[in-house]
Amino acid sequence: MTEVYFHCSDDQHVLIDQSGAAMDLAEAREHAESLIRSYVMTPSVEDWRSWILHVTDDLGDELFDVPFASVLSMH
Repeated sequence: MTEVYFHCSDDQHVLIDQSGAAMDLAEAREHAESLIRSYVMTPSVEDWRSWILHVTDDLGDELFDVPFASVLSMH
């Protein structure tokens, strides 16, 4: 298990995950997609298509990223 953090950004915004969670990479990928869906489904004026979710470890190294658009196109 790795301590992972889920940060979101676009060209003008950054949302930092301060708490993180211990999980393996498969769980982290599923959680990332779930987070993206929750952001997109929450009523907002934000256009999420250009956002990217960055998954990092406890040292700040990026493990992988998931463009919001890739999850949105799955539906």
